[in-house]
Amino acid sequence: MSTKDFLEKDFYKTLGVPKDAKAEEIKKAYRKLARQYHPDANKGDPAAEDRFKEISEAYDVLSDVKRRTEYDEARTLFGPGGPGGFRMPGSGGSGGTTFDFGDVFGSGAGAGGLGDIFGGIFGGRGPGPTRTAPRRGADIESEVTLGFEDAVDGATVALRMASEQACPTCRGTGGKGGALPHQCPVCHGTGQTSRNQGGFAFAEPCRECRGRGMVVDDPCPDCHGSGRALGTRTLNVRIPPGVHDGQRIRLRGKGAPGEQRGPAGDLFVTVHVRPHRLFGRAGDNLTLTVPVTFAEAALGGEVKVPTLGGSPVTLKLAPGTANGRTLRVRGRGASRKDGTKGDLLVTVEVLVPQKLSGPAREAVEAFRAATAGDDPRTGLLSEASSGGSAQ
Repeated sequence: MSTKDFLEKDFYKTLGVPKDAKAEEIKKAYRKLARQYHPDANKGDPAAEDRFKEISEAYDVLSDVKRRTEYDEARTLFGPGGPGGFRMPGSGGSGGTTFDFGDVFGSGAGAGGLGDIFGGIFGGRGPGPTRTAPRRGADIESEVTLGFEDAVDGATVALRMASEQACPTCRGTGGKGGALPHQCPVCHGTGQTSRNQGGFAFAEPCRECRGRGMVVDDPCPDCHGSGRALGTRTLNVRIPPGVHDGQRIRLRGKGAPGEQRGPAGDLFVTVHVRPHRLFGRAGDNLTLTVPVTFAEAALGGEVKVPTLGGSPVTLKLAPGTANGRTLRVRGRGASRKDGTKGDLLVTVEVLVPQKLSGPAREAVEAFRAATAGDDPRTGLLSEASSGGSAQ
Protein backbone atom coordinates (compact mmCIF):
# COMPACT_ATOMS: atom_id res chain seq x y z
CA MET A 1 0.00 0.00 0.00
CA SER A 2 1.51 3.34 -1.09
CA THR A 3 1.68 6.54 0.95
CA LYS A 4 -0.69 8.20 -1.53
CA ASP A 5 -3.29 5.47 -1.00
CA PHE A 6 -3.11 5.88 2.76
CA LEU A 7 -3.52 9.67 2.63
CA GLU A 8 -6.60 9.33 0.46
CA LYS A 9 -8.29 7.12 3.06
CA ASP A 10 -10.30 8.67 5.86
CA PHE A 11 -9.75 6.30 8.77
CA TYR A 12 -12.06 8.33 11.01
CA LYS A 13 -14.89 7.93 8.53
CA THR A 14 -14.14 4.20 8.23
CA LEU A 15 -14.66 3.75 11.98
CA GLY A 16 -17.47 6.31 12.15
CA VAL A 17 -15.81 8.51 14.78
CA PRO A 18 -14.97 12.23 14.83
CA LYS A 19 -11.36 13.40 14.34
CA ASP A 20 -11.12 14.41 18.01
CA ALA A 21 -12.36 11.02 19.23
CA LYS A 22 -10.77 9.65 22.39
CA ALA A 23 -8.86 6.37 22.39
CA GLU A 24 -11.66 4.57 24.24
CA GLU A 25 -14.22 5.80 21.72
CA ILE A 26 -12.07 4.53 18.84
CA LYS A 27 -11.67 1.15 20.48
CA LYS A 28 -15.42 0.87 21.15
CA ALA A 29 -16.28 1.71 17.55
CA TYR A 30 -13.72 -0.78 16.23
CA ARG A 31 -15.01 -3.64 18.39
CA LYS A 32 -18.58 -3.02 17.31
CA LEU A 33 -17.73 -2.95 13.60
CA ALA A 34 -15.31 -5.87 13.89
CA ARG A 35 -18.02 -8.08 15.38
CA GLN A 36 -20.45 -7.01 12.67
CA TYR A 37 -18.13 -7.63 9.70
CA HIS A 38 -15.92 -10.44 11.01
CA PRO A 39 -15.43 -13.17 8.35
CA ASP A 40 -16.61 -15.85 10.77
CA ALA A 41 -19.96 -14.08 11.04
CA ASN A 42 -20.21 -13.45 7.29
CA LYS A 43 -18.96 -16.61 5.64
CA GLY A 44 -18.92 -16.44 1.88
CA ASP A 45 -19.43 -12.63 1.83
CA PRO A 46 -16.37 -11.00 0.16
CA ALA A 47 -17.78 -7.51 0.70
CA ALA A 48 -17.90 -8.07 4.46
CA GLU A 49 -14.36 -9.43 4.38
CA ASP A 50 -13.09 -6.31 2.54
CA ARG A 51 -14.94 -4.10 5.01
CA PHE A 52 -13.34 -5.97 7.92
CA LYS A 53 -9.88 -5.38 6.43
CA GLU A 54 -10.60 -1.64 6.09
CA ILE A 55 -11.77 -1.47 9.71
CA SER A 56 -8.66 -3.29 10.96
CA GLU A 57 -6.37 -1.06 8.89
CA ALA A 58 -7.97 2.08 10.26
CA TYR A 59 -7.77 0.86 13.84
CA ASP A 60 -4.09 -0.10 13.47
CA VAL A 61 -3.24 3.54 12.71
CA LEU A 62 -5.69 5.39 14.98
CA SER A 63 -5.02 3.20 18.04
CA ASP A 64 -1.31 4.06 17.99
CA VAL A 65 -0.71 7.55 19.36
CA LYS A 66 2.43 8.20 17.32
CA ARG A 67 1.06 6.85 14.05
CA ARG A 68 -2.23 8.71 14.53
CA THR A 69 -0.38 12.00 15.11
CA GLU A 70 1.74 11.52 11.98
CA TYR A 71 -1.35 10.54 9.97
CA ASP A 72 -3.23 13.66 11.11
CA GLU A 73 -0.26 15.90 10.32
CA ALA A 74 0.17 14.36 6.88
CA ARG A 75 -3.50 14.85 5.94
CA THR A 76 -3.46 18.40 7.29
CA LEU A 77 -0.36 19.19 5.22
CA PHE A 78 -1.38 17.55 1.96
CA GLY A 79 -5.04 16.64 2.28
CA PRO A 80 -6.78 13.86 0.36
CA GLY A 81 -6.37 13.97 -3.40
CA GLY A 82 -7.67 12.43 -6.57
CA PRO A 83 -6.15 9.52 -8.43
CA GLY A 84 -3.44 11.63 -10.03
CA GLY A 85 -2.50 13.93 -7.19
CA PHE A 86 -3.85 16.79 -5.09
CA ARG A 87 -4.49 20.41 -5.85
CA MET A 88 -2.97 23.49 -4.30
CA PRO A 89 -4.95 26.69 -4.65
CA GLY A 90 -3.48 29.67 -6.42
CA SER A 91 -2.72 28.65 -10.00
CA GLY A 92 -4.71 28.55 -13.16
CA GLY A 93 -7.13 26.16 -14.69
CA SER A 94 -10.00 25.17 -12.48
CA GLY A 95 -8.51 26.69 -9.40
CA GLY A 96 -5.32 24.86 -8.62
CA THR A 97 -2.07 23.23 -9.68
CA THR A 98 -1.89 19.44 -9.73
CA PHE A 99 1.09 17.83 -8.02
CA ASP A 100 2.19 14.26 -8.53
CA PHE A 101 2.57 12.29 -5.32
CA GLY A 102 5.58 10.57 -6.85
CA ASP A 103 7.39 13.92 -6.90
CA VAL A 104 6.36 14.77 -3.35
CA PHE A 105 7.40 11.46 -1.84
CA GLY A 106 10.72 11.14 -3.60
CA SER A 107 10.06 8.72 -6.44
CA GLY A 108 11.65 11.07 -8.94
CA ALA A 109 15.34 10.76 -9.74
CA GLY A 110 17.51 12.61 -7.30
CA ALA A 111 14.63 13.75 -5.14
CA GLY A 112 15.13 13.71 -1.41
CA GLY A 113 11.40 13.22 -0.88
CA LEU A 114 9.36 12.82 2.24
CA GLY A 115 9.18 9.05 2.24
CA ASP A 116 10.97 8.69 5.56
CA ILE A 117 8.61 11.14 7.23
CA PHE A 118 5.74 8.76 6.59
CA GLY A 119 7.77 5.58 6.97
CA GLY A 120 6.75 5.38 10.61
CA ILE A 121 3.07 5.31 9.59
CA PHE A 122 3.10 3.08 6.57
CA GLY A 123 6.23 0.97 7.03
CA GLY A 124 7.85 2.36 3.87
CA ARG A 125 11.44 3.47 3.31
CA GLY A 126 12.17 6.56 1.30
CA PRO A 127 15.26 6.82 -0.87
CA GLY A 128 16.34 10.21 0.46
CA PRO A 129 19.37 10.87 2.73
CA THR A 130 17.45 10.57 5.98
CA ARG A 131 17.63 8.45 9.08
CA THR A 132 19.14 4.97 8.93
CA ALA A 133 17.78 1.99 10.80
CA PRO A 134 19.52 1.00 14.04
CA ARG A 135 22.16 -1.69 13.63
CA ARG A 136 22.82 -4.41 16.19
CA GLY A 137 26.34 -4.79 17.52
CA ALA A 138 28.46 -7.84 16.76
CA ASP A 139 28.63 -10.90 19.01
CA ILE A 140 31.89 -11.56 20.86
CA GLU A 141 33.48 -14.91 21.72
CA SER A 142 35.64 -15.32 24.82
CA GLU A 143 37.04 -18.09 27.03
CA VAL A 144 37.65 -18.45 30.75
CA THR A 145 39.33 -21.16 32.83
CA LEU A 146 37.95 -21.88 36.29
CA GLY A 147 39.07 -23.98 39.18
CA PHE A 148 36.94 -27.04 39.93
CA GLU A 149 35.38 -25.52 43.06
CA ASP A 150 34.55 -22.21 41.31
CA ALA A 151 32.79 -24.13 38.56
CA VAL A 152 30.69 -25.98 41.12
CA ASP A 153 29.80 -22.95 43.27
CA GLY A 154 29.90 -20.18 40.64
CA ALA A 155 32.28 -17.24 40.48
CA THR A 156 32.68 -13.70 39.19
CA VAL A 157 35.63 -13.35 36.82
CA ALA A 158 37.17 -10.35 35.05
CA LEU A 159 37.39 -10.77 31.29
CA ARG A 160 39.63 -8.49 29.27
CA MET A 161 38.27 -8.44 25.75
CA ALA A 162 39.23 -6.85 22.46
CA SER A 163 36.28 -5.79 20.33
CA GLU A 164 35.05 -3.06 18.02
CA GLN A 165 33.95 0.14 19.71
CA ALA A 166 33.00 3.62 18.62
CA CYS A 167 36.03 5.36 17.15
CA PRO A 168 37.28 7.90 19.76
CA THR A 169 38.51 10.29 17.07
CA CYS A 170 35.19 10.80 15.28
CA ARG A 171 33.02 9.64 18.20
CA GLY A 172 31.60 6.85 16.08
CA THR A 173 30.25 8.94 13.19
CA GLY A 174 32.93 7.92 10.70
CA GLY A 175 33.29 11.51 9.47
CA LYS A 176 36.34 13.69 9.92
CA GLY A 177 35.99 15.89 12.98
CA GLY A 178 32.79 14.09 13.97
CA ALA A 179 30.91 14.99 10.79
CA LEU A 180 27.64 13.08 10.53
CA PRO A 181 27.19 10.40 7.87
CA HIS A 182 24.29 10.27 5.46
CA GLN A 183 22.30 7.41 4.04
CA CYS A 184 24.05 5.31 1.44
CA PRO A 185 22.65 6.25 -1.99
CA VAL A 186 23.19 2.74 -3.33
CA CYS A 187 21.44 0.55 -0.73
CA HIS A 188 19.27 3.34 0.79
CA GLY A 189 20.41 2.50 4.29
CA THR A 190 19.71 -1.23 4.23
CA GLY A 191 23.37 -2.24 4.05
CA GLN A 192 22.53 -4.81 1.36
CA THR A 193 22.15 -4.91 -2.39
CA SER A 194 20.60 -7.53 -4.65
CA ARG A 195 22.47 -9.33 -7.39
CA ASN A 196 20.70 -11.34 -10.08
CA GLN A 197 22.32 -14.56 -11.17
CA GLY A 198 20.73 -17.33 -13.17
CA GLY A 199 17.21 -16.08 -12.56
CA PHE A 200 17.72 -15.81 -8.80
CA ALA A 201 18.30 -12.70 -6.70
CA PHE A 202 20.99 -12.85 -4.02
CA ALA A 203 21.45 -10.33 -1.22
CA GLU A 204 25.00 -9.26 -0.43
CA PRO A 205 26.64 -6.50 1.64
CA CYS A 206 26.60 -3.17 -0.12
CA ARG A 207 30.04 -2.42 -1.56
CA GLU A 208 29.55 1.33 -1.35
CA CYS A 209 29.03 1.45 2.44
CA ARG A 210 30.49 -2.01 3.25
CA GLY A 211 27.21 -3.08 4.82
CA ARG A 212 26.96 -0.13 7.20
CA GLY A 213 24.06 1.61 5.46
CA MET A 214 25.75 5.01 5.83
CA VAL A 215 28.54 6.84 4.04
CA VAL A 216 30.61 9.93 4.83
CA ASP A 217 31.94 12.50 2.40
CA ASP A 218 35.19 13.14 4.32
CA PRO A 219 36.20 9.97 6.20
CA CYS A 220 37.86 9.97 9.60
CA PRO A 221 41.63 9.41 9.14
CA ASP A 222 41.75 6.83 11.95
CA CYS A 223 38.77 4.56 11.23
CA HIS A 224 38.58 5.39 7.50
CA GLY A 225 34.88 6.10 7.68
CA SER A 226 33.76 2.94 9.44
CA GLY A 227 33.05 4.71 12.76
CA ARG A 228 34.55 1.72 14.57
CA ALA A 229 37.90 1.10 16.19
CA LEU A 230 39.44 -1.88 17.95
CA GLY A 231 39.59 -1.37 21.70
CA THR A 232 39.93 -3.35 24.90
CA ARG A 233 37.69 -3.39 27.92
CA THR A 234 37.40 -5.33 31.14
CA LEU A 235 34.06 -6.86 32.01
CA ASN A 236 33.14 -8.57 35.27
CA VAL A 237 31.17 -11.67 34.32
CA ARG A 238 29.20 -13.84 36.70
CA ILE A 239 29.63 -17.53 35.89
CA PRO A 240 26.61 -19.42 37.26
CA PRO A 241 27.17 -22.35 39.63
CA GLY A 242 27.28 -25.86 38.26
CA VAL A 243 28.89 -25.12 34.86
CA HIS A 244 30.58 -27.99 33.02
CA ASP A 245 33.87 -28.10 31.23
CA GLY A 246 33.33 -26.89 27.66
CA GLN A 247 29.96 -25.27 28.41
CA ARG A 248 29.13 -22.14 26.38
CA ILE A 249 27.37 -19.35 28.25
CA ARG A 250 25.43 -16.56 26.51
CA LEU A 251 25.35 -13.12 28.11
CA ARG A 252 22.83 -10.94 26.28
CA GLY A 253 23.78 -7.36 25.52
CA LYS A 254 27.41 -7.74 26.63
CA GLY A 255 28.88 -7.84 23.13
CA ALA A 256 29.99 -5.02 20.85
CA PRO A 257 27.86 -1.83 20.99
CA GLY A 258 25.38 -1.17 18.21
CA GLU A 259 25.10 1.76 15.81
CA GLN A 260 22.37 4.35 15.50
CA ARG A 261 21.06 3.41 18.97
CA GLY A 262 20.91 -0.21 17.97
CA PRO A 263 21.20 -2.91 20.67
CA ALA A 264 24.54 -4.36 21.66
CA GLY A 265 25.50 -7.84 20.56
CA ASP A 266 25.87 -10.83 22.87
CA LEU A 267 28.91 -12.24 24.63
CA PHE A 268 29.52 -15.98 24.39
CA VAL A 269 31.89 -17.37 27.02
CA THR A 270 33.29 -20.90 26.72
CA VAL A 271 34.19 -22.27 30.16
CA HIS A 272 37.14 -24.57 30.78
CA VAL A 273 37.35 -26.31 34.16
CA ARG A 274 40.60 -27.51 35.71
CA PRO A 275 40.34 -31.05 37.14
CA HIS A 276 40.40 -31.67 40.90
CA ARG A 277 42.86 -34.06 42.52
CA LEU A 278 40.12 -35.87 44.44
CA PHE A 279 36.67 -35.00 43.14
CA GLY A 280 35.06 -35.62 39.78
CA ARG A 281 31.74 -34.74 38.10
CA ALA A 282 28.85 -36.90 36.93
CA GLY A 283 26.16 -34.46 35.85
CA ASP A 284 25.03 -32.57 38.95
CA ASN A 285 26.68 -35.13 41.23
CA LEU A 286 30.25 -35.10 42.52
CA THR A 287 32.24 -38.31 42.64
CA LEU A 288 34.91 -39.44 45.11
CA THR A 289 36.85 -42.69 45.52
CA VAL A 290 37.62 -43.61 49.15
CA PRO A 291 40.15 -46.33 50.09
CA VAL A 292 39.18 -48.71 52.91
CA THR A 293 41.02 -51.61 54.53
CA PHE A 294 40.08 -55.22 54.11
CA ALA A 295 39.04 -55.34 57.75
CA GLU A 296 36.73 -52.31 57.34
CA ALA A 297 35.13 -53.85 54.29
CA ALA A 298 34.76 -57.29 55.85
CA LEU A 299 33.74 -56.33 59.37
CA GLY A 300 32.06 -52.98 58.66
CA GLY A 301 32.78 -49.71 60.37
CA GLU A 302 32.69 -45.94 60.02
CA VAL A 303 34.92 -43.95 57.67
CA LYS A 304 35.26 -40.19 57.46
CA VAL A 305 35.28 -38.70 53.92
CA PRO A 306 35.85 -35.10 52.72
CA THR A 307 33.30 -32.93 50.93
CA LEU A 308 34.00 -30.13 48.46
CA GLY A 309 34.28 -26.88 50.36
CA GLY A 310 32.52 -28.25 53.44
CA SER A 311 33.11 -30.25 56.58
CA PRO A 312 33.81 -34.00 56.32
CA VAL A 313 30.99 -36.52 56.70
CA THR A 314 31.05 -39.97 58.29
CA LEU A 315 29.86 -42.95 56.29
CA LYS A 316 28.84 -46.25 57.82
CA LEU A 317 30.08 -49.34 56.00
CA ALA A 318 27.98 -52.45 56.31
CA PRO A 319 29.83 -55.72 57.03
CA GLY A 320 30.86 -57.41 53.80
CA THR A 321 30.98 -54.18 51.74
CA ALA A 322 32.25 -55.14 48.28
CA ASN A 323 35.00 -53.36 46.42
CA GLY A 324 33.51 -50.77 44.01
CA ARG A 325 30.28 -50.25 45.92
CA THR A 326 28.96 -46.66 45.70
CA LEU A 327 27.46 -44.83 48.67
CA ARG A 328 25.38 -41.65 48.30
CA VAL A 329 25.67 -38.48 50.40
CA ARG A 330 22.67 -36.34 49.51
CA GLY A 331 22.96 -32.59 48.93
CA ARG A 332 26.76 -32.43 48.75
CA GLY A 333 27.08 -32.26 44.96
CA ALA A 334 27.12 -29.46 42.38
CA SER A 335 24.60 -26.61 42.40
CA ARG A 336 21.62 -26.74 40.06
CA LYS A 337 19.74 -23.92 38.34
CA ASP A 338 16.84 -24.19 40.78
CA GLY A 339 19.14 -23.65 43.78
CA THR A 340 19.24 -27.28 44.90
CA LYS A 341 22.34 -29.45 44.87
CA GLY A 342 23.21 -32.85 43.52
CA ASP A 343 24.71 -35.64 45.59
CA LEU A 344 28.18 -36.86 46.47
CA LEU A 345 28.77 -40.39 45.16
CA VAL A 346 31.45 -42.19 47.19
CA THR A 347 32.96 -45.33 45.66
CA VAL A 348 34.64 -47.80 48.01
CA GLU A 349 38.07 -49.11 47.01
CA VAL A 350 39.35 -52.01 49.14
CA LEU A 351 43.12 -51.79 49.47
CA VAL A 352 45.30 -54.91 49.44
CA PRO A 353 48.49 -54.38 51.46
CA GLN A 354 51.70 -54.83 49.50
CA LYS A 355 53.68 -55.96 52.52
CA LEU A 356 52.56 -57.69 55.71
CA SER A 357 54.28 -57.64 59.08
CA GLY A 358 54.73 -60.84 61.03
CA PRO A 359 51.56 -60.58 63.17
CA ALA A 360 49.53 -59.39 60.20
CA ARG A 361 50.71 -62.27 58.05
CA GLU A 362 49.88 -64.74 60.81
CA ALA A 363 46.40 -63.27 61.09
CA VAL A 364 45.82 -63.56 57.32
CA GLU A 365 47.13 -67.12 57.32
CA ALA A 366 44.73 -67.97 60.11
CA PHE A 367 41.89 -66.35 58.16
CA ARG A 368 42.74 -68.36 55.06
CA ALA A 369 42.76 -71.57 57.03
CA ALA A 370 39.41 -70.73 58.62
CA THR A 371 37.80 -70.05 55.22
CA ALA A 372 39.50 -72.83 53.24
CA GLY A 373 36.17 -74.43 52.42
CA ASP A 374 34.77 -71.25 50.81
CA ASP A 375 35.80 -71.22 47.14
CA PRO A 376 34.46 -68.15 45.32
CA ARG A 377 35.37 -69.75 41.98
CA THR A 378 33.16 -72.79 42.38
CA GLY A 379 31.62 -73.65 39.01
CA LEU A 380 33.70 -71.09 37.11
CA LEU A 381 35.73 -73.65 35.17
CA SER A 382 32.77 -75.90 34.43
CA GLU A 383 30.73 -72.98 33.09
CA ALA A 384 33.63 -71.90 30.91
CA SER A 385 34.00 -75.42 29.43
CA SER A 386 30.29 -75.62 28.68
CA GLY A 387 30.39 -72.42 26.67
CA GLY A 388 28.87 -70.17 29.33
CA SER A 389 25.60 -69.77 27.43
CA ALA A 390 22.85 -68.07 29.43
CA GLN A 391 19.66 -70.06 29.92
